[in-house]
Amino acid sequence: MEMVPSEENQLVLKEVENAAEEPRVLCIVQDTTNAKTVNERLTLNLPASTTLSKLFEDVAHKAGYVNGTFDLAWRKTGDMGPLDPSSEMSLTESGFEPGKRNFLQLSDKDGEQPQIASDESGTAGSSGLDDRQERFIGPLPRDCTVGCSSDYSSPSYSYSSILNKSDTGYVGLVNQAMTCYLNSLLQTLFMTPEFRNALYNWEFEESEEDPVTSIPYQLQRLFLLLQTSKKRAIETTDVTRSFGWDSSEAWQQHDVQELCRVMFDALEQKWKQTEQQQFSPLTADLINQLYQGKLKDYVRCLECGYESWRIDTYLDIPLVIRPFGASQAYGSVEEALQAFVQPETLDGANQYFCERCKKKCDARKGLRFLHFPYLLTLQLKRFDFDYTTMHRIKLNDRMSFPEELDMGPFIDVEDEKSPQTESCTDSGAENEGSCHSDQMSNDFSADDGVDEGICLDSASSTERVLKPKSSLTFELFSVMVHSGSAAGGHYYACIKSFSDGQWYSFNDQHVSKITQEDIRKTYGGSSGSRGYYSSAFASSTNAYMLIYRLKDPSRNAKYLDCDDFPEHIKHLVQREKESEEQEKRQREIERNTCKIKLFCMHPVKMMAMMENKLEVHKDKTLREATEMAYKLMELDGVVPLDCCRLVKYDEFHEYLERSYEGEDDTPMGLLLGGVKSSYMFDLLLETRRPEQVFQPYKPGEVMVKVHVVDLKTDTVAPPVSIRAYLNQSITEFKQLIAQATELSAETMRVVLERCYNDLRLLYVPNKTLKAEGFFRSNKVFVESSESPDHQVTFTDSLLWKLLDRHGNTIRLFVSLPVQSPGTNRTICQKVGGDPEECSEGSKGNRNSVETILEESTEKLKNLSLQQGSSTSDSQKSSDTSDFEHIESPSPSQEPDSSSVSAVVAVDNRELENRIRVASGGSGGGTYSDPETQFPGEERSDSEVNNDRSTSSVDSDILSSSHSSDTLCNADSGPIQLANGLDSHSITSSRRSKANEGKKETWDTAEEDSGTDSEYDENGKSKAESYYLYFRAEPYAQEDGSGEGGQKCVLVHVDKRITLSAFKQNLEPFVGVTSTQFKVFRVYANNQEFESVRLNETLSSFSDDNKITIRLGRALKKGEYRVKVYQLLVNDAEPCKFLVDTVFAKGMTVKQSKEELMPQLKDQCKLDLNIDKFRLRKKTWKNPGTVFLDYHVYEEDINISSNWEVFLEVLDGPEKMKSMSQLAVLTRRWTPAQMKLEPFQEVVLESSSVEELKEKLSEISGVPLENLEFAKGRGTFPCDISVLEIHQDLDWNPKVSTLNVWPLYICDDGAVVFYRDSTEEPMEQSEDERNELMKRESSRLLKTGHRVSYSPRKEKALKIYLDGGPVKDPGQD
Repeated sequence: MEMVPSEENQLVLKEVENAAEEPRVLCIVQDTTNAKTVNERLTLNLPASTTLSKLFEDVAHKAGYVNGTFDLAWRKTGDMGPLDPSSEMSLTESGFEPGKRNFLQLSDKDGEQPQIASDESGTAGSSGLDDRQERFIGPLPRDCTVGCSSDYSSPSYSYSSILNKSDTGYVGLVNQAMTCYLNSLLQTLFMTPEFRNALYNWEFEESEEDPVTSIPYQLQRLFLLLQTSKKRAIETTDVTRSFGWDSSEAWQQHDVQELCRVMFDALEQKWKQTEQQQFSPLTADLINQLYQGKLKDYVRCLECGYESWRIDTYLDIPLVIRPFGASQAYGSVEEALQAFVQPETLDGANQYFCERCKKKCDARKGLRFLHFPYLLTLQLKRFDFDYTTMHRIKLNDRMSFPEELDMGPFIDVEDEKSPQTESCTDSGAENEGSCHSDQMSNDFSADDGVDEGICLDSASSTERVLKPKSSLTFELFSVMVHSGSAAGGHYYACIKSFSDGQWYSFNDQHVSKITQEDIRKTYGGSSGSRGYYSSAFASSTNAYMLIYRLKDPSRNAKYLDCDDFPEHIKHLVQREKESEEQEKRQREIERNTCKIKLFCMHPVKMMAMMENKLEVHKDKTLREATEMAYKLMELDGVVPLDCCRLVKYDEFHEYLERSYEGEDDTPMGLLLGGVKSSYMFDLLLETRRPEQVFQPYKPGEVMVKVHVVDLKTDTVAPPVSIRAYLNQSITEFKQLIAQATELSAETMRVVLERCYNDLRLLYVPNKTLKAEGFFRSNKVFVESSESPDHQVTFTDSLLWKLLDRHGNTIRLFVSLPVQSPGTNRTICQKVGGDPEECSEGSKGNRNSVETILEESTEKLKNLSLQQGSSTSDSQKSSDTSDFEHIESPSPSQEPDSSSVSAVVAVDNRELENRIRVASGGSGGGTYSDPETQFPGEERSDSEVNNDRSTSSVDSDILSSSHSSDTLCNADSGPIQLANGLDSHSITSSRRSKANEGKKETWDTAEEDSGTDSEYDENGKSKAESYYLYFRAEPYAQEDGSGEGGQKCVLVHVDKRITLSAFKQNLEPFVGVTSTQFKVFRVYANNQEFESVRLNETLSSFSDDNKITIRLGRALKKGEYRVKVYQLLVNDAEPCKFLVDTVFAKGMTVKQSKEELMPQLKDQCKLDLNIDKFRLRKKTWKNPGTVFLDYHVYEEDINISSNWEVFLEVLDGPEKMKSMSQLAVLTRRWTPAQMKLEPFQEVVLESSSVEELKEKLSEISGVPLENLEFAKGRGTFPCDISVLEIHQDLDWNPKVSTLNVWPLYICDDGAVVFYRDSTEEPMEQSEDERNELMKRESSRLLKTGHRVSYSPRKEKALKIYLDGGPVKDPGQD
């Protein structure tokens, strides 16, 4: 077979062909039905006119299959149905591309494998499938199979032929992810006649239990499907769901022997819970009857012969591969069994205390088998622990096992009740499957209080014990193989059918015949010796569990045939068949369903183009598909059905390719070119008004959206769509536009928007549309008037300016701050005045302020559009929406909320002055200075980061309760703000003094703080330099969120406007100046990020973005947002958030502390004296440099955006006076009490180790010569367990200074532990140590520190009988 590289859409080299020669299509087919061919490719080079039916014939011939028994589908598209084998469409019509590689996938048809063509047809040989004779049952090659190691396959192994299900007669199981261990066990149980038949005899009572959580019922269903299904493989999800597992369990790999134990226990418990036991005597006690054996654990005194013993039960026998400390492994199962029952002598220090001799004597200890189960399970202990490397390892040594195993030599035929023995039969230590020998004690643990085993009666036990050896011959019928290492691997099962004696390999979904030679390859090992290192070079694929059945004709059962099924099983089979038929019909429908994108411009929902997915059967007509699309787009009652039609549409180019006139009765499969996973085009459900007529769209036409421009009103109308041909001239095109728009073609100017920032005036009359750059979908602007603007150069004309503005205008939804009912925006309250007088004055002030706002609005409306030089070269957006006069969505609006249309603004200072005068009232007060700050910042709702800078959470200076929204009077006392709080000035004079005499050679404050100043160097507003378009109108939110005082405006603005100018334009709507509110951009997940760079434009915004305005003073130049945390060194949580505040460049630490004090008092109830707390550097959770009161920000202390500081409350006066000092946090460790003392701070004058020791000796009383110290590790508070601190830290380092290795204590905040070297650790009993360990574990987990002595436990395998795990509410 030809191997072909897998690159897709790569041009295929081919010989030069004449133009008359037909192009050819290269088809590359991957056969996924056969594990041997999954990595190979079939290559066919066919003429482009070849039909699909001929393609199927050619593929069948080349692959050696019978045509019609397989499916072909495109390989890289998962949601696509198979190709139609009966279609007479050509390859090119079906989507095949000549000159390129077309990748197909050959798969099963209806879950059944393709039929191999007979030898007489001559096709079988051509497939190349029959010439491979090498066979092996090892793990099948899979591409990137999860959980499978690269060493699963050995180069010396070949793979068995994977036969069709019709040849093997068996069904595989799908691997969910890493459930190969489960599949192996399930197939083994299914192939056990006694287990399968007993399960069939059990009847599920739906009234007693939910079928979803019933493990026996789901196993019963699975076994029926394995026996009767026509599928190649079936899922196991229903079984695992009954276990109470979720999807994550599929990714957990477990041990198959562990699963066997857990599943048997779950089945036994389920059967015990059911009252129905009359159907089969085996059902209630099935596991014990089939798998449980008995053994005797004895100790015999060698002096007097006294023997003490007890009887235990087991479900499997664990056999050691290589004894501990031995260099050679056991060579066979018989050797390992002999070693299992071989007694050991207890002598020397291990002597046994004999009850009869009343002294310690030499004794013999061992195990004897009393009873072997009907189904004998042997576990080969291939997983061990290497104490040299301290890792788990897998022993790959060779261990042979016979096909027939005689267990007679291992049975104990002695009398159990000899006079010299004492019986301990049925002791409380009896555990199902747990052999109490030294060899097994490490593998199984007793489950106290649970009696899992059911002992057989003494008569039957004696009878079975005394059976002759000939009845103890077992035949092998299942080998569960593990391939991989101790870290992970893959399981599969080799099982012999009791029907025909044939061995099969059950490897997940693949089932194949194998031979005895394949079984022998699972012995493990290599051809060399059995030495100590032989395992390292052996194959990693070897037997792990063996299951034998007793050869007893009286008990050996056969599989139940379908005719012999109990009635309830026959009913279940019928239900499963009906379900499978329904699934098959549904797949057939899916295979013939066309799935294509559907768009519709909804006549009512005008916000955007609606999108959906139309799923229509290929035989449905266009008329029926239109009706389906009509209902899908919810047009019923909006537009009549006869006013809708489906047209071919290109979403990317917004191009209507063609309409389907006269094809209402044509099947959709024919119109769309067949059933495909994806189409190169879409469908548009077009609507019209009843008086309109649909325009036919012909292939080859181009679509043009025509926007009419009115220079008198400065408006751009919504588009009118027309269709034209590329070979039309500009003159003909103008005539076409004139017919559609009723404009004069003689005075018409046509401007083509070709691409982003490219406006072209079409002025050459005879030039064709193609020459001008028209494509599938185009946008033009037309203007037809006799204005003088015609005579001006296009780039200097009003038309160009208007279009430039239009192209850069975006629509934004702005949510204003919440207003309390009954309050107005500009209410001024005179402090200390008469309430009635203030009330009257407020009315007058309100009127005068609103008059000013209205006048300023009119002034803005009348301003002509001006383009500043700094934006003359600004780029124009091509992705913004078409701009037009949009009416308010809500017709009922407040009378005073009129639409404001402005071209950015007016001088902000003038507006402020006029408001200041108007709001002064009779008091004659003045408006507060812009430098004035207000206390009580409201914390923002979310962490905000600007798109281009990292900004800390902005904080509103106003309180979170916006009880009113007022402008403020700073006359002679506290002013009533918009939230009802009193304001006070925050040391603005102090800041100016701090800045006096300082010459700034360079300015990085804007960059560092993430903000820009709103004013230039001359103190003028930067918005004065040029004017950009701004228009706002009231807007009512559809979801009703705008109710209850929430106001919204719909803003149309030129995105080249700066954030500063944008905020100034919003001032009349917010009611405060731009310095007193902040702008937050709202993203799709409702997360808010503040926009803080005032000099940046809105270019990053796009149409329909949402903006939230929040009250609060915006940062000025040189200011920084700062988060303040309290440092609590001796608390469990040492870092506690307090407030957000603002620090300014040039401010001293003392000034910032003065600023903080009222905030801390109001918001945190902390009334602090300025000398009783300090500020210090915060690096994540670690305290750092102590800031002294005279330090200046940006000079002595580097400050940046998103800055954080610690506030630390002092017990006494500040000890740190100089930067040369060093503050160290010390903690004493007292071994005698096994505890750590609280932190104490030590201030050093130098970095001397001797000074540190002297200070520690001084505060602790420990003699200097006995004092030892060590630096803490990790994040503050450097917590460590008292069980580990003694040996884990580097005590008493041999250094003389602190700033060298290994200490590196160069800054404040380092943690130092110290102790008295003469103090002995407290002596503890085992119980006291365990209690301390638990206490320390709890303490460290609460502080978030790792407990290194607590080992990580792997997730245990559990089956939940109640349908799922009980979640611990404490975990949340």
